[in-house]
Amino acid sequence: MALSDTMEQIRNFDVNDIDFDRMGVWPVAGKVFVCALLATVILVGWYFYKIKDLNHQLDRVVAEESSLRQNFETKSFQAANLQEYRDQMTEMEKSFGALLARLPSDTEVPGLLEDIDARASESGLDINSIRLESEQQSEYYVELPISIDVDGSYHDMGTFVSGVAGMPRIVTLHDFTIARKANGGTLGMQIVAKTYRYKSQGEQ
Repeated sequence: MALSDTMEQIRNFDVNDIDFDRMGVWPVAGKVFVCALLATVILVGWYFYKIKDLNHQLDRVVAEESSLRQNFETKSFQAANLQEYRDQMTEMEKSFGALLARLPSDTEVPGLLEDIDARASESGLDINSIRLESEQQSEYYVELPISIDVDGSYHDMGTFVSGVAGMPRIVTLHDFTIARKANGGTLGMQIVAKTYRYKSQGEQ
């Protein structure tokens, strides 16, 4: 059959003319259509069965490559700056040791109370009470609150606060209240001083 006849049959092809009970005598156009349809179904099935799975594998590999590349860049940067990290760690250890030295031990707490009492007296304040409160436990350190009740002038109270803040041991001041006394001549101040000690390995 000439090619021109085949093309003519394809152009004149009508699906309604196909008799599925007599596939052997179908016109060439019908056979071409069925073959094309089968080829399309096979290709689509092959894509979903094989190629799509390969695409998913490719996406996973690309994502893994990106993660490994970032990990490599991070480790490469750390390796290039290893000496700087070591120097920084040494400096941090020195700073940490200096801070630990400023934390009072159990045996130094009475002396710390005496120092606070001395700062109050030097500032010209009348001391009503200096009382050590219950310890507050944290993960790595123990907080030691000290309640202070003093009377005096506003200027003397400022001098006292500056003196406590400048002590060699670490002491922080919290929750202060200042009120005029009943006689009207002086002020009363209640304030909480907190110092800290590092927990020993047994306490942790």
